Amino acid sequence: MKITVGSLNPAKVNSVRNVFPDAEIKEMDVSSKVSLQPFSDEETLEGAVNRARECASSNQSDIGIGLEGGVMEIGDELFLCNWGALVNHQGDTYLASGARIPLPTEVAEQLQKGIELGPVMDEYSQKQDVRKKEGAVGIFTNELISREEMFTHVLKLLKGQYEFAQIKR
Repeated sequence: MKITVGSLNPAKVNSVRNVFPDAEIKEMDVSSKVSLQPFSDEETLEGAVNRARECASSNQSDIGIGLEGGVMEIGDELFLCNWGALVNHQGDTYLASGARIPLPTEVAEQLQKGIELGPVMDEYSQKQDVRKKEGAVGIFTNELISREEMFTHVLKLLKGQYEFAQIKR
């Protein structure tokens, strides 16, 4: 199977490798066509779908995968959210979301000022490239869950739906 992933981010690409170990995986830098910092489930999902569709239409793979991280509001709190989409050449689309945890007030305040989560997390944690490594989820779970692991869970949900649909055909 040939898979194109709509990202060059190692956490996202490695999560695809974890779930599709025998696949030929190609990384492609594609636009999510949403804000750099998605601010709702809907916008985060839209970004994942846009990435997956662009990858699937490249005709260089059997399926395209898009993964997108964002934040969403519940009441007066901001939560991390993440979405994934798997699209095949027929346009069949499979969707999944994963873990959610609240963000500390000082992080949420920076996001509400229009600053993207990646740079906020680098400053907050005094580390570099957090988004490509443990991610905000890794920082706020004391590295019990990494960004790669979070996206791996989403990809398992996507792969399971895709395989189930193949069986039903």
